[in-house]
Amino acid sequence: MKAISVLGSTGSIGTQTLQIVEEFPDAFKVVALTAGRNLNLLIDQIQRHKPEAVALADESILPELKERLQILSKGCLISQQPELLVGKEGLNEAASWSSAELVVTGIVGCAGLLPTLSAIRAGKDLALANKETLIAAGPVVLPELKNSGSRLLPADSEHSAIFQSLQGTPWAENARLSTGIPTPGLRRILLTASGGAFRDWAKEDLAKATVKDATSHPNWSMGRKITVDSATLMNKGLEVIEAHYLFGLDYDHIEIVIHPQSIIHSMVELADSSVLAQLGWPDMKLPILYCMSWPERLETSWKRLNLAEIGKLTFGTPDTQKYPCMQLAYDAGRIGGTMPAVLNAANEEAVAQFLEEKISFLGIPRVIEAICEKHKVDLKKDPSLEDILFVDLWSRKLVKEYVSMNKDNI
Repeated sequence: MKAISVLGSTGSIGTQTLQIVEEFPDAFKVVALTAGRNLNLLIDQIQRHKPEAVALADESILPELKERLQILSKGCLISQQPELLVGKEGLNEAASWSSAELVVTGIVGCAGLLPTLSAIRAGKDLALANKETLIAAGPVVLPELKNSGSRLLPADSEHSAIFQSLQGTPWAENARLSTGIPTPGLRRILLTASGGAFRDWAKEDLAKATVKDATSHPNWSMGRKITVDSATLMNKGLEVIEAHYLFGLDYDHIEIVIHPQSIIHSMVELADSSVLAQLGWPDMKLPILYCMSWPERLETSWKRLNLAEIGKLTFGTPDTQKYPCMQLAYDAGRIGGTMPAVLNAANEEAVAQFLEEKISFLGIPRVIEAICEKHKVDLKKDPSLEDILFVDLWSRKLVKEYVSMNKDNI
């Protein structure tokens, strides 16, 4: 039985991870949880999974959690109370919890970076759903992985598809992910993209796109921020940077392909021109399960893929004019250093400004581009963790200032 720590247990990745644990109680057990402010769901998770430790990002809700757990304990609704941890130190402790063998990193955004590093330094294997860890801090994370011996397994559907497709190659026998060294025999990566909420919209109509429009994904059920990233195609641009760090290919050999059906989750082209793909229904539980059970596969009762039912699979080239965020990500990745961290933070804050209806949908790439241009003067090519954290805060602050000064134009 594999012991698991779940970072971000009340979010989309976290809840699906715990559903898998409940479906396979003989294969997995939960030893630590971390959560934000969804106290009702967290208490339900504590009752169901009986973790050894629970960490709260927000210390202010600790008294209420203690009180409610005490009531449950007196009513014999929980057999023993977990150790309660708070703040950044608490998240880091839960991520490196001694009995955990695998850490599922479901915290969204750069907030997941420090807990993920704590897990790596403790030598834990990781199921990485927090792509920002590599995007913002790849130059810092790769040496840490090498030193600790941690195995980093991609839990998002696209990179899991690449990882799964490579399992039948000689590389899989001795290579490790995230070494920064090109994967032997791998010639090209093809990242598939649904096209998001606006794939059938004309480019000129995007000026009137609303928050409701942008948060209505045609294929996947995701959080609001990630759904907006899908609508701008920034999610694919960020995945290109992540693929670069995971598999070692240069940016000229990582391509994005529009695939509206979201059945092929990504493909690899090998040296001999063979193309391998991983297919499945659009459901995040499959890549999460593969990370949790790797190197084995567990039999599920989930719906089987029926290609005859689907009928056809189609592909297209993404429009760089319609999706400028995609090119911004390629540019930031090629520049390297602290630029991807600035791009990531600027995107997170710009999307937040859009969701608060302070800027338009088309304002998102305009803001990101302005911040990245500003950063070129102070770019660090070989950043430390402190450099990454500094530019992350700098970028977020500058976005707010830029929006405040230019709100009538974006």
